[in-house]
Formats: sequence, structure tokens, C-alpha cells
Amino acid sequence: GEIQNGIGKFGKPITVGSFKEFANAEYPNLVNVIDKVAVDLEFAPAKKEKELSPLEELQEQLKQKDAELIEQKNDFLREKADLENFRKRLIKDKADAVQFANERLLKELVQIGDNLDRALSAPNTTLETLKEGVEMIQKQFNTFLKSQKVEAIEAMGKPFDPSLHEVMTQLESEEHDENTVIQEYSKGFTLNGRILRSAKVVTSKKPAKETPKQEESVESEK
Repeated sequence: GEIQNGIGKFGKPITVGSFKEFANAEYPNLVNVIDKVAVDLEFAPAKKEKELSPLEELQEQLKQKDAELIEQKNDFLREKADLENFRKRLIKDKADAVQFANERLLKELVQIGDNLDRALSAPNTTLETLKEGVEMIQKQFNTFLKSQKVEAIEAMGKPFDPSLHEVMTQLESEEHDENTVIQEYSKGFTLNGRILRSAKVVTSKKPAKETPKQEESVESEK
């Protein structure tokens, strides 16, 4: 292509080709000189950067440390936010677990209450049929307790155990050993082997010994 605004020796536009021909003809060594200059420029050592003073070097190091601290602070804040979100999620999951567990328990208790309502509202109910209905509900309730790992404490006829029994009163008895459970006010229960409620009981004690009566001698007055 033509070199814009370039006018040759004879008033003609200069082209790349005509320039090369002219250079080779008039200045045979020009191309070699140009090539050498290009090589020298290519391999010439880069211009040294301005050397920093000790104070400038220290300031540069401080800038780098500030940048590192800012990055570490941002990382810490992100990790802190993640940890806080994780803690909130754990609290919510725990609350949901308790709520859902209570819902399941209450649903089973409501079903037992339904059976009790039906037993009480049944027409032409006799004492015998009412007793049968209550026994059925009691059986259902005991099955429910067993499903929840709740077991009744056997107390009747057992020696008193303060870890299982709560004494309401004592009665004299010649038929039982001392401190034997002879009555049960309310059953005790365990949950997974731990005491859920102590049994309220009556225990036996030895009868009090009778004090022999002293014979009174009566002097007859003569």
C-alpha cells in the first residue's frame, strides 16, 4: 500500500516496495543497520526501576500487610457469619424436633381420650360394660407407655427402697416383715431405666408391744 503523505524523489507517492528498492539502491547497508538496531533494542536490558529508600520500602511493606489484614478480616467475618447461621439452624432443628415429638405423643393421647369419651357416652351402659371399657382403655394406655420406654415400678410386697418408693404412712402388720410395701397409693414409673416418678406407698411396721398391766393389790380393811 502507499505511505500516506509521502512524496518520493521524483514527486511520486512512496510505497513500501519502492522504499525498500530505494533503500537497497542508495544505502546498501541501511537494512543491516536497521536489523542490528532492532536486535539491540530487543535484547537491551530493561530500564531499572527507581530504587526505593528504606522508608519507602517500609511503607510498601506496611501497605502489603494492611491488604493481608483486610483480607484475613473479611475471611474471619465470613466464617463468623457461617458459624452463626449454623448455630441458628441447630437451634431451629432442635426446637422442631421437640415440637414434632410432642405432636406425636399428644396425638396418641388424644386417641386414648377418644376411647374414654366413647366408653362414657355409650347408651345403656352397665357397670360391667363400663368396667370392660375402662380396662380396655387402661390396656391401651399401658401399651402407649411401653412404646415410650416407660415401665411401671413393681412395689406391692417389695421391701421399701427409698430410690423407688415414697412412704406416705406406715401401718402395723403381723403378716409382713417390717418396711414392706403393703399398699400403693400411686404407681411409680421409670423412663429408659431412670426414675420418672416414685411410687407412693404404705409400708408395714411391727405392732407395738403391749405393756403388761400391773396388778393392784387392794388391802381389805378390816
